[in-house]
Amino acid sequence: MKHFQTISLLIALVLGLGMGCENSTVIPPPAPAAAANTAAGQPQPKLPTLKLWLGPHEMTAELAITPEQKQRGMMFRTNMAEMEGMLFVFPGPHQASFWMKNTVLPLSAAYIDPEGVIMEIRELKRLDETGVTAVSDNIQYVLETNRGWFERNRVGVGTVIRTERGSLRETFFRRQ
Repeated sequence: MKHFQTISLLIALVLGLGMGCENSTVIPPPAPAAAANTAAGQPQPKLPTLKLWLGPHEMTAELAITPEQKQRGMMFRTNMAEMEGMLFVFPGPHQASFWMKNTVLPLSAAYIDPEGVIMEIRELKRLDETGVTAVSDNIQYVLETNRGWFERNRVGVGTVIRTERGSLRETFFRRQ
C-alpha cells in the first residue's frame, strides 16, 4: 500500500508541477538514492544532486523536490561540506517561509525567483521554529547553505543561479 501511495504522490507532484505552465514539460529529478521515508529523529538519505553555478562558484546541491523531501530538508543533519547546499524546488512562485525545526546546522537561505535570480538572503538560526518569510511573493526556489556561505563567497542579491542543464527554469520546467 505504501508503494502505491508513493507512486500516486509522485504522479500527483509531476502533474501538479506542470499546472499553470502553459505548454511546459516538467523535467523529473534524477532517481532518488533512497526512499524518502525515514525514522523519526534521523536525517533523510542524501538526495539526488545537481551542479549549480553562482557567479564563478560551483556548488553541488541536493534537490528537495517532493513534499516529503522539502518538509524534511536538512533536519537532523550534523554536517554539510562548504561547497554543498540543498535546493528546494517549488511548482510555482509564492511567498516562501522556512524554519529550522530539528535542524542543528546554522544555515543561510537564498530566496530565488523563477528566473533563478537571488532576491533575498536570510540567516536561519539552528532549532528555531519561527518561520523566516520572504518579503517577495515571487519565490520559486530556495537554496540552503552553511551559514555565511553567501557572504564568504561574495554572492549576493541579484546573482543568477545556473545549472549544468541551463537556467533553473530550463532545468526544472522546460518549455516545448
